Amino acid sequence: MKTNIASLGGGVASIGLIALVAMSLAQSAPAAQNYKVVKSTQTMGTGGIDYVYADNDGGRLYVPRGGEVLVFDLETLKSTGAIPNARARGVAVDPKSHHGFCSSSPVVMWDSKTLATIKTTEVQGRPDGIVFEPLTERIYVLSHSQPNATVIDSKDGSVVGTIDLGGAPEQAASDGQGHLYVCLEDKDNIAVVDVKTLQVTAHYDIAGKGGGPAGLGFDAKNHILFAMCHDPQTCVVLNADDGKILATVPIGRGTDGGGFNPNTMEAFSSQGDGTLTLIKETSPTSFEVEQTVQTKSRAKTCTLDTKRNEIIVITTEPSPATPPLAGGVQPGGDKKGSKKGGGGGPGMLDIIAIGR
Repeated sequence: MKTNIASLGGGVASIGLIALVAMSLAQSAPAAQNYKVVKSTQTMGTGGIDYVYADNDGGRLYVPRGGEVLVFDLETLKSTGAIPNARARGVAVDPKSHHGFCSSSPVVMWDSKTLATIKTTEVQGRPDGIVFEPLTERIYVLSHSQPNATVIDSKDGSVVGTIDLGGAPEQAASDGQGHLYVCLEDKDNIAVVDVKTLQVTAHYDIAGKGGGPAGLGFDAKNHILFAMCHDPQTCVVLNADDGKILATVPIGRGTDGGGFNPNTMEAFSSQGDGTLTLIKETSPTSFEVEQTVQTKSRAKTCTLDTKRNEIIVITTEPSPATPPLAGGVQPGGDKKGSKKGGGGGPGMLDIIAIGR
């Protein structure tokens, strides 16, 4: 058989040209940009803060401060209103009924479109964290004292029941399929709740790997939990189905919030030392610290803007003309060394968005 040398040579040249073009494109493709502070605002006010919450469906950002819940536009961070008479720690919104709730005593319920208060509901314990569970359309108001969880129907604001979680709950996450996972800060474990029966079905022990879990991220696709812990400063990664510990990853000091972004496959933890730790899930069994972003001191709670893939943190600081208060209280903030935001005098509320 005769071989056409010219034709063969042309084919080799073509292959070489394609390889060179591919190499050139690979070299010119931009690398993933680092996270940075992309926008921030400051608002003068009075009182301490705790959790920040993004209502992604409604396009609003909620920040409880003092005796009200402040409301901002999620995209611009500009003030759009407030929920009065609501001395709360956190907020959750049902996107279906358009009802918002805050973890206060009593719990305040409002219309998330108009911000008009609908009703208040008396609850026991000391409301702290709060989460919306989408399968049953219920709000879980969490408390460090019993009852550890008060469950409220988000459609009408009535109390459905209470749950003894067996410890002091912090952040919680739902898989949308019947399970709610709750960090128990004082027991070093994750409680698993059957949302249909309102019963605790398991406790995932993380003692020895992480202590004082205060933030929680959840990868719904791969059923993976990310427990952000105080001592040591560690993210414990667990299988959500059986509690098996998959990995541990270092984070910053003073975490009080965490989450997971399914768009980027990244978990994140906000810390009081003024850092935000980003953890990349490169596979369901591989996790690594991708970046640590400098934010501001005591910016320890966070929420996710899913539309813009931005993580939002909050903190308070004295206004330039505000003198220190007596008793070690930072103006507009909390007592030195305390975990939660307390009272506090006038000061600036900082809202900081971190993105690419």
